[in-house]
Amino acid sequence: MILLDGKKTSSDIKDELRKEVDELVSSGVKKPHLAAILVGSNGASETYVGAKVKACEQVGFDSTLVRFNEDVSELDLLNEINKINNNKNIDGLIVQLPLPNHIDELKVTQAINVEKDVDGFHPTNIGRMALNLSTYLPATPAGIMELLSRYNIKTSSKHCVVVGRSHIVGSPMSILMARNNTPGNCTVTLTHSRTKNLKEITRTADILIVALGKAQFINSEMIKDGACIIDVGINRVKSEKTKSGWKLLGDVDFDSVANMCSSITPVPGGVGPMTIAMLLKNTLKSAKNKCY
Repeated sequence: MILLDGKKTSSDIKDELRKEVDELVSSGVKKPHLAAILVGSNGASETYVGAKVKACEQVGFDSTLVRFNEDVSELDLLNEINKINNNKNIDGLIVQLPLPNHIDELKVTQAINVEKDVDGFHPTNIGRMALNLSTYLPATPAGIMELLSRYNIKTSSKHCVVVGRSHIVGSPMSILMARNNTPGNCTVTLTHSRTKNLKEITRTADILIVALGKAQFINSEMIKDGACIIDVGINRVKSEKTKSGWKLLGDVDFDSVANMCSSITPVPGGVGPMTIAMLLKNTLKSAKNKCY
């Protein structure tokens, strides 16, 4: 069984990005600049944004973090997005999700300048992805594709089953894995909460991508021998064995399937670090686009 080490791979990517940034700066180009907006004080969101800011420092980016209280109005948030859209010194903008219930996430996503949408969530960028045109790919799916590529996982003519149909992971993964690319060229089955006979379907998967949000949902009875498993889930559950009283579990029961699969991503240390690496890669791409 091969462990698809997202932590190491993301570190390699950040080293590569750092070299590119150094070359850009040496040629007289300003550092890439990523801005993040954080609303409220959600613990997970604080952790994610903090990791992104730290990653920017590691690769030589400038970064800006804008904080709003939980009760910020939708109008004030949209005004801040418009302000950053018009700031020529900022190359990428992310708004950390989830947002409070009184704010329309779709409206916020659509308000971000397409050229600064380094999360890859804007409908225009999603459409360009579907048409296999140059764009900013959603960071988590892009990270998964990068892992598959760097570990030389064969995808052509394979059956890929995606569990979960979110706009952030499941849906774009199904598109990317079916595209006439490498990785890609899979026959893809997209499953979700209304899918019947899910167990029978997942057991046919050569590549199983799970983004469901249910801790250890997938077990050994739901996979076939030799499958490649990509676990996107990050579930915070109580634990008496850790100092914090919590631990992170994936959507896959790792211990149950480890002896059956050919390769698998761990949680933590698998897809999560790759998401941040691809966010940085998109931001560098945005900065370089301004140079041409």
